[in-house]
Amino acid sequence: MKFKDQIVVVTGSTRGIGKEIAFAFAKEEAVSIIMGRDSQKAAAVADELRQGGLKANSFGCDVANWQNVQETVNKILDKYKCIDILVNNAGITRDNLLLRIDENEWNEVIDTNLKGAFHFTKAVAKPMLKARKGKIISIASIVGITGNVGQANYAASKAGIIALTKSVARELASRGITANTIAPGYIETEMTAQINENVRSEVLKNIPLARFGMAKDIAGICLFLASEEASYITGQTIIVDGGMAI
Repeated sequence: MKFKDQIVVVTGSTRGIGKEIAFAFAKEEAVSIIMGRDSQKAAAVADELRQGGLKANSFGCDVANWQNVQETVNKILDKYKCIDILVNNAGITRDNLLLRIDENEWNEVIDTNLKGAFHFTKAVAKPMLKARKGKIISIASIVGITGNVGQANYAASKAGIIALTKSVARELASRGITANTIAPGYIETEMTAQINENVRSEVLKNIPLARFGMAKDIAGICLFLASEEASYITGQTIIVDGGMAI
């Protein structure tokens, strides 16, 4: 298999897109490291993988806390000696119109989504540089490219991830490390399930494929970007939105 025994860290992988990505790597014989703020939920997902005969471990970690991130990465390195692939997926929303967003709503989203990606990327960069190999994939969003009403904080965090990735790609390329971003459109998750039917209908009118995507659509691109077939791709953003941003 493509990823046999490779160590794959997926932040925010207790549900939704992150969980699907972790499962996809595990099915390709990687060791999926489940990561979430709730250590019990992370352990439950890892148990689910192991019960299916797949390789997994779990750690509780707050991606917004640098010390917590560094300690967690050190624990992973102590056990597995390397991290081959990092997927920065952890993210939250605190939607509100610009004039109603308070400072806490702004900071919480930026700290989790953007600073969290920065923390984990920084923490894994040193061991990857030493190994002279590694794949870093960050999950952004189409709204980080187009913007969206009521999501100034979320859109800013995702646009920041895209810019961060371009800079990381330039800094680490000489050691054979690639860094890329995936920008999903509307994907069927617990988050999008909260969208009311009227809004959902309006959104679908702007998607040429006339449907929301599935988490597996993002996981498939993630597997490709982490594979040897994508070894000459770095600093790029792959849009997966059913054609919405055409």
